[in-house]
Amino acid sequence: MPVLVVDNYDSFVFNLVQYLGQLGVDVTVWRNDDSRLSTDAGIAKAAEDFDGVLLSPGPGTPERAGASIPLVHACADAGTPLLGVCLGHQAIGVAFGGTVDRAPELLHGKTSVVHHTNSGVLQGLADPFTATRYHSLTILPDTMPDELEVTARTSGGVVMGVRHTELPIHGVQFHPESILTEGGHRMLANWLGYCGSAPDEALVRRLEDEVATAIHVGRAAATTRSSV
Repeated sequence: MPVLVVDNYDSFVFNLVQYLGQLGVDVTVWRNDDSRLSTDAGIAKAAEDFDGVLLSPGPGTPERAGASIPLVHACADAGTPLLGVCLGHQAIGVAFGGTVDRAPELLHGKTSVVHHTNSGVLQGLADPFTATRYHSLTILPDTMPDELEVTARTSGGVVMGVRHTELPIHGVQFHPESILTEGGHRMLANWLGYCGSAPDEALVRRLEDEVATAIHVGRAAATTRSSV
């Protein structure tokens, strides 16, 4: 199953690619200014040729993220499943008419408690769960377009997830690929289900257990160092 990951010049994009690979996905990575995405025809072809498109995190604003916003429109037209992560999530908001502006707090590598509606790519996750955030911008909730529904928020009300009301388009503001985000593999597995190839549940559980073990070992080591 071919999936396109659009790299918005993010240092963590290959962590996302690694997670997808662990879930058995054939991943192609193009930068957001790739020549194959330089025309409307090329963008439409990408949306049609791949079983799913993932818009990665990255610096800057959605309007400066190359072909990201046009790809949202192209995937909507083609009915292609799309997942936006961080900047990609914000691009979804802008594409449908929302406003992205300064978040109430600037977070870089910090974790937050996220409450969700148990729908879309967040189905089956603990509620609440812990997620890692790297962002200073957010989709303003009072500008949320009718086409999108909020699927997750922080305790303070910052939008952490959206989904289209009719199309297989989903966004998460946090980073599923961070080891400190709970349920990252399951979120991506849920999205791959929309793409037509849901990974085996036993595989998803094994990957979740491996992450949980790594977190436990890391915390134990940190506690040991602090007590020395």
